[in-house]
Amino acid sequence: MAGEWTLLVLCSLLKAGHGQNPEWFKNISTSLFRSPGDILLGGLFPINQLTSNLSQRMDPDDVRCDSVDQYGLAMALVMKYTVDEINASPELLPDVTLGFESYDCCRQPAVIMKPTMRFLAAGSSEELEVKCNYTEYMTRVTAVIGPCNSEVAAVIGKLLGFFLMPQVSYRATSDEFSDKMQYPSFVRTVPSDRWQATAMVQLLKEFSWNWVAVIGSDDDYGKQGKQQLSSMAVEEGICVAYEGLIPVYGDPVPVIREILEAINETKVGVAVVFSVSQATAAFFKEVIKMNMRLVWLASTAWAIQSSLTALPGIQTIGTVLAFVDMSQPVKLFSPYVHELFAKLEKERLLLGTPKPAPNTSPLDNPCADCWNLSSANASIVDTELVQRTAFSVYAAIYSVAHALHEALDCRENRCFRHPKYNKVYPWQVLQKLQKVSLDLNGAHIEFDKQGNPSIGYEIVEWIFQNNTVTFQNIGTFTRNITINTQSILWHTANSVVPASTCSSDCQTGQVRIVKGFHSCCFDCIDCKEGTYQNQTDDVQCTPCSPGLWSSLRSTNCELPTFTYLAWTSYEAIGLSVVGIVQLACQIGVGFLFFKHRGTAMVSAAGGPLCGLSLFSLMGGCVSLVLFFGQPGDTVCRLQQPLNVIFPTVTLSIVLAISLQIICVTEFPERAPAYLENLRGPGSWTVVLACCGLQMGLCGWFVREGPSLTRYVANLEVDFLTRFLSCPVEPVLNFGLMLGLNGLLSLISFMCTFMAIKPVKQYNLARDITISSLAYCVIWVVFIPIYAGLSDKEKAIAQVVVTLLSNFALMGSYYGPKCHLLVKHPDLNTPDYFRTYLEGAPPIPPEETQDQ
Repeated sequence: MAGEWTLLVLCSLLKAGHGQNPEWFKNISTSLFRSPGDILLGGLFPINQLTSNLSQRMDPDDVRCDSVDQYGLAMALVMKYTVDEINASPELLPDVTLGFESYDCCRQPAVIMKPTMRFLAAGSSEELEVKCNYTEYMTRVTAVIGPCNSEVAAVIGKLLGFFLMPQVSYRATSDEFSDKMQYPSFVRTVPSDRWQATAMVQLLKEFSWNWVAVIGSDDDYGKQGKQQLSSMAVEEGICVAYEGLIPVYGDPVPVIREILEAINETKVGVAVVFSVSQATAAFFKEVIKMNMRLVWLASTAWAIQSSLTALPGIQTIGTVLAFVDMSQPVKLFSPYVHELFAKLEKERLLLGTPKPAPNTSPLDNPCADCWNLSSANASIVDTELVQRTAFSVYAAIYSVAHALHEALDCRENRCFRHPKYNKVYPWQVLQKLQKVSLDLNGAHIEFDKQGNPSIGYEIVEWIFQNNTVTFQNIGTFTRNITINTQSILWHTANSVVPASTCSSDCQTGQVRIVKGFHSCCFDCIDCKEGTYQNQTDDVQCTPCSPGLWSSLRSTNCELPTFTYLAWTSYEAIGLSVVGIVQLACQIGVGFLFFKHRGTAMVSAAGGPLCGLSLFSLMGGCVSLVLFFGQPGDTVCRLQQPLNVIFPTVTLSIVLAISLQIICVTEFPERAPAYLENLRGPGSWTVVLACCGLQMGLCGWFVREGPSLTRYVANLEVDFLTRFLSCPVEPVLNFGLMLGLNGLLSLISFMCTFMAIKPVKQYNLARDITISSLAYCVIWVVFIPIYAGLSDKEKAIAQVVVTLLSNFALMGSYYGPKCHLLVKHPDLNTPDYFRTYLEGAPPIPPEETQDQ
């Protein structure tokens, strides 16, 4: 964009040099600050700079402004150019001549009052009349253009508002002028500071800068801008680490050093400077001395001021991102000034224009040093600052001209209410001005109800090259900011976007615990299980709703999921293989016993009961499938009852045989009489009684225990994933079921471990002793281990223990018998099992007598 402005200036110079200027340039008046007309406009510009010490002022006129302000003079020339251009236009205010009077405001309230009072004088007189009704009071000027800043605009704003005289400012940006109760006649062609503060906050958010310093000048402009920016920043979650004011009057250096030390202490990476240019220049002189490098956000008051860009060492301060008012080029302004100054120089040389008298009033000659202007001075309008801000004066005057065009009821060739014959009062013009809508040099100009224009900002970066500063456009702001981040040259170590945060952003699943007074300074705390981070700026974790759960550092809660001992799992496959092998062994044993059915050994081992015992052992193996796969209500109702009832059948048969053994070994003389009944109905009675009791306990367990569905519904969810096993409840009932089997094995052991071994016969008691002891030991060891396992481990452990105890019963009780049938079939005789088959004494009587 800077290149476009430079090109425009060069083109203007070339046009001036080749005589391509419009015809009306030939009629330019050399009067810089006055031009007669049917309607007068008043202009207030900082044509001169203050040269006296206000603190030593002794009388109202003791204010001196004797040094020309080139920028203010250029703005006054924009007014002259614009009025001349409008008068040369046949379309706007036809047959009406627009005149103006420009005065110096010197940026001082003490200076601006005099020209303002003259503007309010009655007609062309020098008197301000005191009237009861000012409705038909005709002032010297119809509208006022200016002044140059908010402080002096406020001094005259309410006075002009009393007369409802249009006041169109080209530089007063304070938001207080949006209050139409206090400033009813104020409008402007630059955005308000509130709009600028909004743009700055959006820029801070664009780069995630939430730890910043805000510096303002100690005047109305700086104080209000700083206050607005700070309040908006807080609303958007941006923390202002430090706020400071740069003195405007007196020596600012001590205060500036305190400000810079505070900025260093807060360790901010970004500072916003909302200040007038004079105070900002003093500020950056100290920044350069302290070698501070930050990102500086510049307000419009100093964004492109040459007094700052020309400071020695300015290229060391870091990155400057500046806001400037959106503008359009005033194409003929530069050649106009060159033509004007050339004409002034020619007149002075031909007519010998004398230097004005030293005591000339500023009201008669606003610029005492302008008498000797020449073509060499025309470059004052070619600066970046003038080129970018001339449009605001240009637009202000055109807005008033269009309002006059409407108020005078102008058509193509004439105005039906000519000011020579029809009075047009300022308040009538104000009504039209507030409704103005025009397109000017590619920009659309209109005012809202607060008198603010439909104009935004351009955002530029200072580019440092060879001790000079140029300006590169990087974005715009109208209602929302648009930034070309790729075009920004960051003055950092790796040319990356610098950070400016008090604390690093929390990671996912963490909340902020604020420390200190700033919400941007915080510790990050993990959300524990059962809580989650709901929003990124949460200060505490949110508990999960009932039935939901979360893991550590979660951002949401989830329904729990259940796993189970799937058939495809390694555990299930391994246990299934073992179970199948064991089942195959049991089938093999059953086949072997069935083959030798009716033999002495099979009869002694229990006969039909022996086959029933093998079937129950097989059933115990098959029932283990209930522990695999997804459980359901029916599976869970059968799982534990079947797991205990099958061993009960086997153990009750072993008990029945144990009772036979104790009968023949402890009561040999009575055994023959009762053995037959004991081996027949007696054994079946024992088996049925034990199984009936166990079935009763199983029924009680099923009746009292919850279904799987109800168990899951009543679970207190404090997990995301859990192994789903059948509920073993009530535990007492489960213990009674296992306890009955343990009791049966213990009784069998007690009945046989001291039994007398039959002489030269098979020792059946030994098989029962070992098998019952093994079963009992396995389950006794299992119980304390089971209590400390997880749900999945409990299911696996129960299957393992069931297989072990099943194998112990089969191996200890049936193993020796299978060995006899296979290896020593010759011993499978009634004589070798006589004691258990016939009730014969285990020790023959003759051996007893010998002993």
